[in-house]
Amino acid sequence: MLLLQRYFVANNQLTDNDFSIIGEDVKHISKVMRMSEGDELICINEDGLVAHCKITCISPDEVKGDVVEYLTQNTELPVKVTVAQALPKGDKLELIVQKGTELGAFAFLPFQASRSIVKWDEKKSEKKRERLEKIAKEAAEQSYRNIVPKVYSKLSFQQLLKEAENHDIKIVAFEENAKAGEFNNLATSLLKAEVASSIFVLIGPEGGLTHEEVLELEQAGFIPCSFGPRILRTETAALYFLSAVSYHFEMLR
Repeated sequence: MLLLQRYFVANNQLTDNDFSIIGEDVKHISKVMRMSEGDELICINEDGLVAHCKITCISPDEVKGDVVEYLTQNTELPVKVTVAQALPKGDKLELIVQKGTELGAFAFLPFQASRSIVKWDEKKSEKKRERLEKIAKEAAEQSYRNIVPKVYSKLSFQQLLKEAENHDIKIVAFEENAKAGEFNNLATSLLKAEVASSIFVLIGPEGGLTHEEVLELEQAGFIPCSFGPRILRTETAALYFLSAVSYHFEMLR
């Protein structure tokens, strides 16, 4: 069962008795996986419901079949982690979304920090978001997630502060804390978190956050944290945090 290929579908494509898959996944099923009638797969809808299914029909535009049974698998982190990532250079954000999805992130929020070298205009931002959504979907299928993480359009720093307001715990990775030998804030914050809490973690760009940005974040309720004694690259920080969350909430319990 665990080895069956997994596909995410819209809620209206998965009913109590049957399923339908459309779009690019049809080509993947027929051409890449070379499936045919009678083969089995897993469908997951937008609500995270997981169904063991059997194919009854494959056409150029659609794959249809029957639901064999619904499964009770749940591979999600016990807390919802939104990663607010300052725009990094190159394809680093693609790596963060791919690996962050594998590690259990609930959502990704790219934002423009003062020291972000990369600039996205509105047209570029939407194109990038669509690319990142595809990466998140493929990574979610590969890592047996129950949901595909949401990828936000790029926000400004002020929009980010507004988006963070409704989260239970807000953390900002701040390298100056590491340089000063502070190693307690992250552990203390995770100890305070409860199952089903929402955690908002903010990662700065390659040049780091400015002191003005950190001060504004602190005033908004963010806790500055070091992520260990070593200074991490921007593309490593979010992955470190998600790993720490998984260890704390999944491996220790």
